[in-house]
Amino acid sequence: MRKLSILALTLMSLSVSAQTLTTNTGSPVGDNQNSKTIGNNGHVLLEDIHLIEKLAAFDRERIPERVVHARGAGAYGEFVAAQDFSDVTMAHFLGQAGRKTPLFVRFSTVTHQQGSPETYRDPRGFAVKFYTEQGNYDIVGNNLPVFFIRDAIKFPDMVHAFKPSPLTNGASDPNRVFDFFSNIPESTHMLTWLFSDYGIPANYREMVGNGVHAYKWVNENGEVTYVKYNWRPKQGERNLTQEEANAIQSTQIEHATLDLHNAIKGGNYPQWDLYVQMLKKEDFDKLDFNPVDVTKVWSEKVAKSVFVGTMTLNRNADNYFQEVEQAAFSPATLVPGIEPSEDKLLQGRLFSYFDTQRHRLTGNFQQIPVNASKNKVTTYNADGYMSIRAQKGDVNYQPSTNLPEIKEDTKFKYSKSVFPAGTTTVQAKIDKENNFAQAGELYRSFSKKDQDNLIKNLSGALNAVNNKVIVHKMLAHFYQADKEYGTRLLKATNTSMNDVQQYLKK
Repeated sequence: MRKLSILALTLMSLSVSAQTLTTNTGSPVGDNQNSKTIGNNGHVLLEDIHLIEKLAAFDRERIPERVVHARGAGAYGEFVAAQDFSDVTMAHFLGQAGRKTPLFVRFSTVTHQQGSPETYRDPRGFAVKFYTEQGNYDIVGNNLPVFFIRDAIKFPDMVHAFKPSPLTNGASDPNRVFDFFSNIPESTHMLTWLFSDYGIPANYREMVGNGVHAYKWVNENGEVTYVKYNWRPKQGERNLTQEEANAIQSTQIEHATLDLHNAIKGGNYPQWDLYVQMLKKEDFDKLDFNPVDVTKVWSEKVAKSVFVGTMTLNRNADNYFQEVEQAAFSPATLVPGIEPSEDKLLQGRLFSYFDTQRHRLTGNFQQIPVNASKNKVTTYNADGYMSIRAQKGDVNYQPSTNLPEIKEDTKFKYSKSVFPAGTTTVQAKIDKENNFAQAGELYRSFSKKDQDNLIKNLSGALNAVNNKVIVHKMLAHFYQADKEYGTRLLKATNTSMNDVQQYLKK
């Protein structure tokens, strides 16, 4: 009798909590299993509104995949500032020790498609969206501290080289990749990072993040400080050897996504400390490289790291598509007190990232909840696909005599830039390219095990290249970075020094 009463209560509880299935317009659905037909075995009728809506919605479930950073995982959290940086930036979220700022983070692989294994050797995206009281601010970076190229005009070609062949549609092909990079000596530093074990992070929780580019922090006096960001995981950093990655990939392709989700679900909230390096423009000439060159790092000797604050991820997304897939980041998502530097790659990304989001998510992508600012948005940008921002009244322009209270805040004007007298427009390489020195320094900083794995990984990829001229040009780059580095690769690829000699920089 007691068992029956419990069953009855359970059924009553289910009945009370049960929800009625509806159409997109909220109308109740009477039958979700059988289409409306003429007779029991006749033709299906076009007037079955629920059927037509269901199929039409299904046909439109997919949006264009990101060209890069297609495979990703995300989570919500908060950032707590460690000190007051108002002397160097007007950014409000950095203006007081202990100030908390909510945020959303998306981690990703870079060159491969959705559904690809997360064990591939590939840079990892590390993008953070701060929901500040002055609007959103995005730090859009990678796990590795530098990049392959320094000018955005090369970016489409580089991505084409990484993507499947237009002839075979085969996966990333070393013949195509190294054909491109053999003509891009500035890539030597990044390739050294990528083919080391740092090229395969163990997961997202134990992964370093870097802003990669130099940015400008600007204070209320208009004074500019150049900065670089670095996220350091409090869980420690861990990477995989190629053999370890192969073992994981044989049983699971989304190990990093699940690791992040399960850790947060279990209350094991991952944390990262944010550090910043600072340089003044007057210090640039003292260096043997251009500090806004994205193929370079700033050593601690050049600029010491300063602790900025701590990020904690503590909540998973409720719906992957609506939040993680539709999350839109851009280095152009800035707040007062933070501006882009003259970095030629960054300058192109300021356009490209916003443009790709407009293509994927419509021109009103910033109104999607995960991208929407938490503070009030007052703008006369209007209408377009999927516009849901509250707008009313007769005036949809500015300035207006009828709305004198809506005005600009002049203290947030962009900082002034001073250019050398007689400057002209040019299309040329930057000064102080210094393409190889830091790649050599990186190689020499590696442990013997890391050096051995780098040689094994890189020579393995080069040995898959059919055109030996490409191999010889690549080896010349690595040899100029470090003689031992290049000599070991010569031996591992069965190449003579005579083959490489003609490609060494004169």
